[in-house]
Amino acid sequence: MGKAKKTITAAVLVIGDEILSGRTKDKNIGYIADFCTNVGIDLAEVRIVPDVEDEIVAAVNALRSRYTYVFTTGGIGPTHDDITADAIAKAFGVGISENPEVIGMLLTRIKPEDLNAARRRMARIPHGAQLVKNRVSTAPGFWIGNVIVMAGVPSIMQSMMDAVADKLETGAKMIIETIDAGGVPEGAYAAGLGEIAAAQGELSIGSYPSFLDGKFRNQIVVRGKDAGAVAMGVDRVEALLKSLRAAHKGL
Repeated sequence: MGKAKKTITAAVLVIGDEILSGRTKDKNIGYIADFCTNVGIDLAEVRIVPDVEDEIVAAVNALRSRYTYVFTTGGIGPTHDDITADAIAKAFGVGISENPEVIGMLLTRIKPEDLNAARRRMARIPHGAQLVKNRVSTAPGFWIGNVIVMAGVPSIMQSMMDAVADKLETGAKMIIETIDAGGVPEGAYAAGLGEIAAAQGELSIGSYPSFLDGKFRNQIVVRGKDAGAVAMGVDRVEALLKSLRAAHKGL
């Protein structure tokens, strides 16, 4: 048997008053979650913090000590409230200054006379960080320690994710199987499902109700990294549902 891959974990830190106020609807969390699932990284936590330096610093330090990677989005633009870079530098205890390479990047899109103080803010990079390039707007993000700092604009963030994708350590991919409960209500299968989950603690088993076309629909999702264990979990769930349907018909 081959050596099992170790578990690689991640957190997302969304930075911005506009997300918390509801003015901007976040589209990045779902994208990063899909990305992580597809490459074998377990996204374990998401936090949203305001544009407050102490809040950002505290969240970064808490998350980077707990997970393999921390992906941050937002707060690296040219305005006064874009304080992520300074907060990250403070979290790592390093200096921050204009990066000549970034100035050169900006000058490929901006005339020298238009490179004002606001735009030059985007060239301020914490010392020791590697640049994370983007093909959309040129201004880069950066990677320091296990923290990958990206823009909040979805198209730019996605470009930055593409830039780091092949540099990330990945683990075993999550196997996900979905079983339609076929009209069996949650209340009927809840106890049995709990017993299956307890018996197979290596799996994540959840029940997800929805309301579609005027009808309730229940789906049970079995997640795990061992194909055999997932298959066994699916068999047990399907057997449970079958027995409940049979009992219902016999009433």
